[in-house]
Amino acid sequence: MRKIFSIPRASMLTFSCGALLLFANSSCNTKPEAKTQEKIRIITLDPGHFHAALLQKSMYDEIDSVVHIYAPDGSELENHMKLVESYNSRPDNPTSWKSQVYRGDDYLEKMFSEDAGNVVIISGNNKSKTKYITMAIDSGMNVLADKPLAIDNTGFKSLEAAFKTAKDKNVLLYDIMTERYNIYYMLQRELSQDAELFGTLEKGSHDNPAVMQESVHHFYKNVSGKPLVRPAWFFDVEQEGHGLVDITTHMVDLIQWECFPEVALDYTKDIKMLSAKQWPTLISPEQFRKSTKKDQFPDYLSKYVKNNTLEVMSNGEMNYTIKDVHARVSIKWNFEAPDGTGDTHFSQMRGTKANLVIKQGKEQQFKPVVYIDPMNNTEQSVQAAIDRLQKKFSGVSVKKTGDLWEIVIPENLKVGHEDHFAEVVKKYLQYLKAGELPSWEVPNMLSKYYTTTQALEMAKANK
Repeated sequence: MRKIFSIPRASMLTFSCGALLLFANSSCNTKPEAKTQEKIRIITLDPGHFHAALLQKSMYDEIDSVVHIYAPDGSELENHMKLVESYNSRPDNPTSWKSQVYRGDDYLEKMFSEDAGNVVIISGNNKSKTKYITMAIDSGMNVLADKPLAIDNTGFKSLEAAFKTAKDKNVLLYDIMTERYNIYYMLQRELSQDAELFGTLEKGSHDNPAVMQESVHHFYKNVSGKPLVRPAWFFDVEQEGHGLVDITTHMVDLIQWECFPEVALDYTKDIKMLSAKQWPTLISPEQFRKSTKKDQFPDYLSKYVKNNTLEVMSNGEMNYTIKDVHARVSIKWNFEAPDGTGDTHFSQMRGTKANLVIKQGKEQQFKPVVYIDPMNNTEQSVQAAIDRLQKKFSGVSVKKTGDLWEIVIPENLKVGHEDHFAEVVKKYLQYLKAGELPSWEVPNMLSKYYTTTQALEMAKANK
């Protein structure tokens, strides 16, 4: 099997380390020279989650239009291809991706024996993800991977090793954190840095955290205007991951990103798990069929079936401290949202002078709204903060809603979730061009996955 991981040196690109680092020589440590960069060539590995296709919803000048796909044959690959083709064939601003597909059980060996690309997209079965990441990094390939990069302690240890290898080989491993490009969180983060309005972040307590992130998600929903077909393994926590380690990745990331902007965290000192619990979502055979198009529960799900109902351990709550600040993360999965609604989020940051809250409930017509709870701030001080905010986010304003001040956001700043994937790709391209990630990214990715996997371990122990 060793030959699968090796790449003939003659086929390696010879850019200096600071350039795109596509298949860079690991011994190189010089600064980049000014030269024309070769286009990035994408490989998509075993796409089992629709996020892999969403990365191709836009085109990018730096990326070759030919994408090589290596995967076992089956419905997951077909669904991926249909979604990519829907972007190519849409009437407005169609993409022009060209797919070169290898189907077969030996897809991994085929991929690592060919020089088809230099950046690997990994978005699929989370049980295989850590292995895929390790193999790609060991082969000197850059990786852009969907969350979560680790779903248990074993995966976390593999991830630590992968980051060390990536550093040695001068390649970049990065996860897809779309919520950082959500205007609502961007505004909350910016306002929390305004000391005149917000003051400083409270420390909080276990029962009254200073920071909260809550989210409600749904197994059955629309993606790109069509009902999403979930793979059956998505309902298996051993393959998708428990609720505490999946969507919570975004929520823990937001807490780190908002509360400690560009601060490198040390999980051995800065993160302390206080409590964690989990509970199941009940899925009927009819709901399972509607979501997966499968007529019955597969055998590997049988251990989760009780009274002909599938119990998916997708819900959870964790309480922890990050640099002594008390934080709470809560995730809940329902099967399907009520008509006219979708996934919803709640976020709160408590400051010494004001609180910042994002709500998305019935009162907000299930659309996210950013509020300032002014506490002792005057109307003049709130308006002054908005004036400062407008320097970075042109067009925002504020209006009084009960005891709160609601941030009014112009439509041009409201970018949909699916379009956030393009923003992630653009940022990753910047990092590839620079030849490195910001100094805080890797330690904070490790802190993030330490937090989620520790929560799962504690919840299991408290069962």
